[in-house]
Amino acid sequence: MDFEPPFQGTCKTLLQNPTHYHDKLSDVDECELPVIDLNNLNFGHTEREKIVSEVAQAASQWGFFQVVNHGVSQEVVNNMQYEQKRLFRQPFPKKVENNLLNLSANSYRWGNPEATCLKQFSWSEAFHISTTEIPTMRTEHKSLRSTIEAFVKTLSGLARSIAEILAQPLGIKPVYFEENCPARTSYLRLNRYAPCPFSSQVYGLISHTDTDFLTIVYQDQVGGLEIYKDGRWLGVKPNPEALIVNIGDFFEALSNGIYKSIKHRVVTSQKVERFSVAYFYCPSYDVVIKSCGKPALYRQFTLREYKQQTQIDVQEIEENTFLQSPKMRN
Repeated sequence: MDFEPPFQGTCKTLLQNPTHYHDKLSDVDECELPVIDLNNLNFGHTEREKIVSEVAQAASQWGFFQVVNHGVSQEVVNNMQYEQKRLFRQPFPKKVENNLLNLSANSYRWGNPEATCLKQFSWSEAFHISTTEIPTMRTEHKSLRSTIEAFVKTLSGLARSIAEILAQPLGIKPVYFEENCPARTSYLRLNRYAPCPFSSQVYGLISHTDTDFLTIVYQDQVGGLEIYKDGRWLGVKPNPEALIVNIGDFFEALSNGIYKSIKHRVVTSQKVERFSVAYFYCPSYDVVIKSCGKPALYRQFTLREYKQQTQIDVQEIEENTFLQSPKMRN
């Protein structure tokens, strides 16, 4: 099919060398993430305090949770699915062109053509879209642009609301996020995980933690997301009514380790493709992230320093483990 990236050619080269194998992927237990009903925020102070407690507990014990009654309409979700599939069905040579959507260079990404072992290779493709670029998307993709605008408009408000809920038990003022996370600094990532003939050996997305304060994910019902909790990997059971929220490195550092940014990955399916959309709630580039507690577990840092350190981490140990780096510990 002309829309598929050249996954097979890259992987076959890696599979031919036995030293490039990683451990075979094994079956994992399935889990249901904590579910938070955001509609209860409308039922007075007592119910709101209960929600605050539930969200904080999920963020500290799991690092992941689900939200229902989140305000994203089914119509918007359905439109996003339709437009996303249309986009990924574009011929591969067109997708790698920087002017397909009039986005910045390297907005379209697939696998890792420079991988030297399977641990570095992700069997997936994605469009990484800054919110500042959405209004300038090419006019022939007007339907995609309007769908993304509607999706991002709702998710940006949702992300800020959840961040403010999480800030309350920490004693952080709600205006912190209004001041440090303007709409222009966040971004959207459209993901497609193609069927993989080597599904027992190749990840759809390698193990990592997220850069941001929060990530909000819509995933289809195929499944494949796995989280690392209590020393083992757990598969996340899809919930058709929920959005998934996970804590990023910035919130773990800001909370002084109370909230957990945990490793997660995506496994592949041999026969079925999987789609997801992720919204990353990020601060401005030079905002200083400083732990709210004392003694501070992490030294203060900026997004600029984060990016520099994660490049080193990925090159050295094939994972983004920024907060575990000795350079980040006080």
